[in-house]
Amino acid sequence: MERTILLTIEYDGTGFFGWQRQPGVRTVQGELEKALCNVCGKPVQLNGTSRTDAGVHALGQRASFRGDFGIPTEKIPLAVNNFLAGTLGSGYACGDVRIIEAREMPEGFHARFDAKGKTYRYVIRHGTLPGVFERNYCYHVKMPLSAEAMEKAAVQIVGTHDFACFQAAGGTPRETTVRTIYDLQVKRPAADTIQIEVTGDGFLYNMVRIITGTLVEVGQGKKSPDAIAEILAAGDRRLAGHTAPPQGLYLEQIYYNEQQMKERHESWLI
Repeated sequence: MERTILLTIEYDGTGFFGWQRQPGVRTVQGELEKALCNVCGKPVQLNGTSRTDAGVHALGQRASFRGDFGIPTEKIPLAVNNFLAGTLGSGYACGDVRIIEAREMPEGFHARFDAKGKTYRYVIRHGTLPGVFERNYCYHVKMPLSAEAMEKAAVQIVGTHDFACFQAAGGTPRETTVRTIYDLQVKRPAADTIQIEVTGDGFLYNMVRIITGTLVEVGQGKKSPDAIAEILAAGDRRLAGHTAPPQGLYLEQIYYNEQQMKERHESWLI
């Protein structure tokens, strides 16, 4: 009997050429499909929710696949993780990609097309130099940043807008560049660290990284917080800030109903 399985996946994007399967290079999708084929005993094709770029990390990527195979759903994570880590049943070693959960879903479910929204996290270190072991997991900005100015700018990005100004060239053409950003939080978990968390119903190519680059320039005083409305209205990519590097970006969570996003927003307000 065929089953539809939804996977929740985390990975360190440093050693991958992104999520999407590509010939001749190592990708997250390619490695997972290879492992699943080994575990399930037949070819597996994953449908991922987000096509993260090279160097981008994930705390909660989602992907679904369908097939008729003998292994119980709840055993898939352990078997795949052992294969990916190169171990034989220990369950302790971990590779740079790991399945957190496998869940059986109704027939017809699709991880990408049924998703209602996503949250991305972006981590910035400023002022002090990050350690050598942190360089692949944050964006280092030498100048001090004003979190207050960045927060003021972030408020103007929340809502339904045409986000053409925050879209990089080279992505898959979209029917519309209108998106809804439900929340955009600028947090300071440490004196030298700023964390941006943005939740929306969908994102254009490099949209989060360009939003981050724009907020960084606001934090540096290169752009006024009040300029955001004008940038959005103009729809001109040249007016927005630089594209922040991939290393600081994390796909944090995927939502399959709007209540999940509402609950997350309410938890931020507490």
